Amino acid sequence: MSRVIPPHTVPPSQADLETIAHAAFAEIPEELRVYAADVVIRVDDFPDEDTEQEMGLETPFDLLGLYRGVSLPLQSFSEFGPRNDVDQIYLYRRPILDYWCETGEDLTSLVKHVLIHEIGHHFGFSDDDMERIEDEA
Repeated sequence: MSRVIPPHTVPPSQADLETIAHAAFAEIPEELRVYAADVVIRVDDFPDEDTEQEMGLETPFDLLGLYRGVSLPLQSFSEFGPRNDVDQIYLYRRPILDYWCETGEDLTSLVKHVLIHEIGHHFGFSDDDMERIEDEA
């Protein structure tokens, strides 16, 4: 059962955005959600400086979300045993809110779109792959 989240009239906190993200995650089809169940969703105000440099950002507002981890196609259990690091999806609150204010898009839909995009990276899809899938839908 989907939880109804009221429309937003004031900027949500990090905790509010995390709640929205978890509600959006719960709406992803089960056949996909099961493979992303161990991915941790984090909400930070901005990407850290290392991420800004790594991604070549002109401004920290250029990045709404980021998948950090090893995509499913590259994961394996080798003779060394299972991986110990955790796959994470970062949602960046201030850039998301900035985009929300600029576009007037529904905040819940926007968070869901960013989350699904980053989950796509967990499945090993490139940005071009996801753009093509969205164009075909």
